[in-house]
Amino acid sequence: MTTTLPRLEELLDRDLDYICGNLRDEIGGLAGKNLLITGGAGFLGYYLVLTALHWNKTADAAARIQVTVYDNFARGTPAWLTALQTNPALHLRRHDMIQPLPSDIGDFEYIIHAAGIASPMYYRKYPLQTIDANINGLRNLLDYSVRQAERRRPVDGFLFYSSSEIYGDPAPEAIPTPEDYRGNVSCTGPRACYDESKRFGETMCVTFARQYGVPVKIARPFNNYGPGLKITDGRVLPDFARDVLNGRDLVMYSDGAPTRTFCYSADAITGYYKVLLTGRPGESYNIGTERPEISIAELAEKVIAGARELFDYRGRLVRRASAEADYLVDNPNRRCPAIDKARRHLGYNPSIPLDEGLRRSLIWYHYHREAEEA
Repeated sequence: MTTTLPRLEELLDRDLDYICGNLRDEIGGLAGKNLLITGGAGFLGYYLVLTALHWNKTADAAARIQVTVYDNFARGTPAWLTALQTNPALHLRRHDMIQPLPSDIGDFEYIIHAAGIASPMYYRKYPLQTIDANINGLRNLLDYSVRQAERRRPVDGFLFYSSSEIYGDPAPEAIPTPEDYRGNVSCTGPRACYDESKRFGETMCVTFARQYGVPVKIARPFNNYGPGLKITDGRVLPDFARDVLNGRDLVMYSDGAPTRTFCYSADAITGYYKVLLTGRPGESYNIGTERPEISIAELAEKVIAGARELFDYRGRLVRRASAEADYLVDNPNRRCPAIDKARRHLGYNPSIPLDEGLRRSLIWYHYHREAEEA
């Protein structure tokens, strides 16, 4: 028997109230400021944008955050952004971050660089575009920050999205993985375009922080999931959700043995805003959760159990070989962050259990069964 599902608006309001509640001591720093989010039409941009606009609902007019989104909108403008186009605090601009910044970019006190290709299926397909977004796009924004300081219109905060992939396949003694682990990464494999460009991006951030005082901080996401991650993305949970909602068996293209921790997007976005607003310039922070660390096969069984409760799903888990030759090459065996540093420096404390996060994700996918290819 299926469960009565909450309305989409109820789900989103619950998450956004949670995020803003956990940022009550920090988000006021954005009051009345201009915030640029590159790649704002993507997965991470979804709750980054919605959080700022949600906070605006209870802010005085002069204190509202002005949010500008730069995105190439290569797959069209997502429906959720289209629905917000009349919001006076949101400004959308078509711009590919591989290209030089617009000459009329204006002044931004805060920058979040989230533009890029993060799905393994797609960055293996578009390696040069992946490198360019992570390196050239970032360099343009760092140079902009230096110019702003010279003009006495300094950037107050800058967040670069790196990745847990910069650690590669950590040695067993480096699990959970702390920020000072230097990595076990291939510089020539099929994932290298993403892993190595993120690593070099971090090098640029640290260099600009030291040499020019740019207040740039680095976030290393660990397996984020939840609302905003399109069903066509190609990562494991959207693929499972697509199978569920089409009434098919859940297909797993591996033996399911690699283990991961999974951080729900409301907890992750809370962490990213904390890094932006209170993180230390030139430093990196793992953002994720350290438990439970479970296998992909165990994750699949959790999805099946949740879908059975929500949708009376009757499918089962099946294993098949991927048609993509490089599908499992350089795939880490374990991925689990140490988040002690984020707890100490930022007060970061993710608290949404995996089963509850999966439930909310499946409900969100119920309302977003169709999407452009990621």
